[in-house]
Amino acid sequence: MRAMDIMTTHVVTVGPDTAVKELALLLSERGISGVPVIDSDNRLIGIVSEGDLLHRAETGTERRTEHRRARWLDSLASDRDLARDYVKSHGAKVADIMTRNVVTVSDTAELAEIANLLETKRIKRVPVLRDGKLVGIVSRANLVRALAATTSEPASDGDDRTLRAKLIAELGKQEWAKLWAEDIVVRDKVVHLWFSEDQPEEERQAARVAAENIPGVRQVEQHLVPAPVIASF
Repeated sequence: MRAMDIMTTHVVTVGPDTAVKELALLLSERGISGVPVIDSDNRLIGIVSEGDLLHRAETGTERRTEHRRARWLDSLASDRDLARDYVKSHGAKVADIMTRNVVTVSDTAELAEIANLLETKRIKRVPVLRDGKLVGIVSRANLVRALAATTSEPASDGDDRTLRAKLIAELGKQEWAKLWAEDIVVRDKVVHLWFSEDQPEEERQAARVAAENIPGVRQVEQHLVPAPVIASF
């Protein structure tokens, strides 16, 4: 399997001029921990996460490092660090706080390559590019779902990919469909559908029927995941 077979295609993104406070609200409301930053041509220019919002002046959590004058070179390095910390804690736009050197993969990358990147780089997600443009994102959760969908029988990636694309297209035409691409994994012509436990039974059954009606699908399996919890204060 490749990135294109499991990636999330409906990616939440922000632009470099997005206000930091707007970013914080977006992450909070969507229940996500990070988003890619793209330009007007949908080209990836950075990534920003909750970690970039930990030390902020607004919450009184900015870094307070004592600046000790020592040797000239040490002082220069310290000045640079302090300046970077100041931009991170006081910058008003995403461009001020985002990570610019982003680890990415192509949509044809093998899952083994992606898993190795997530592990060695100690990251939770990796943007997927095609011709330099953002087309999706693969997270650890996507890989876990792909693992859950594996069987001991040999897989036929080409057929599986076609079946998945047809099902995604069919569900995209239905107003009742509440499944994202990452909720659908096809392995050896078996369709695996992930639903939140609070989704209506009628919607689950409709999605099952849609999958069963795709020529070539030999079985449909449904999986339930806990409904997202929205914290109240």
